[in-house]
Amino acid sequence: MKLPATAHILRPWRVHEIAPDFTIEDVWALPTPGGPDDLPRLVDNVVKGDFPDNAPLVVRALWEARWKIGAVLGWDRDKPRAARRPPSLLDRLPDDLRRAPRGPELPNLPFTSLYLLHDEWAAEMINGTAHAIMHMGWVPDGAGGHRGQMAVLVKPNGLLGTAYMAAIKPFRHLIVYPALMRRMERGWRESSPATPPAAA
Repeated sequence: MKLPATAHILRPWRVHEIAPDFTIEDVWALPTPGGPDDLPRLVDNVVKGDFPDNAPLVVRALWEARWKIGAVLGWDRDKPRAARRPPSLLDRLPDDLRRAPRGPELPNLPFTSLYLLHDEWAAEMINGTAHAIMHMGWVPDGAGGHRGQMAVLVKPNGLLGTAYMAAIKPFRHLIVYPALMRRMERGWRESSPATPPAAA
């Protein structure tokens, strides 16, 4: 379920300290009900998930088209930092976050982990169009339990990045995010701890 930006802004996330110049692009309540200590399970599901490989054909086609276009236009090519890309947010981390666990590698997604805490995880992606943060938080659900909450924060890279983010917005909201939510819900169910057998 899509949430207003205030659902992210009003929580005391540490990401506010390191990315005050980023714009909140999307906030979603995740279909991942659990207990107060289940963020590691959510992170594990994201890292080990098969999205977009097992997504519907239209999502895979959009994903593949993005990387092919990026390859032709050089959006994702490594270049000297000063000439092309902003510095990593790792450079902005305060001392306590530098000492915190970095979080896992993401083999299937073009993100790099920044930090992993008890109730939040942040990872960044930097390319020729934008500097983006995927933020996963673990929040009370209002009914005595907890769930995941995902925010996407973006700092476009000039006019190209601004135009690019505007162009892909309908595809994200109508195609990509619904497929992602379904995949996350399925993965969450499949990773649920087995129910113990009833006592005889």
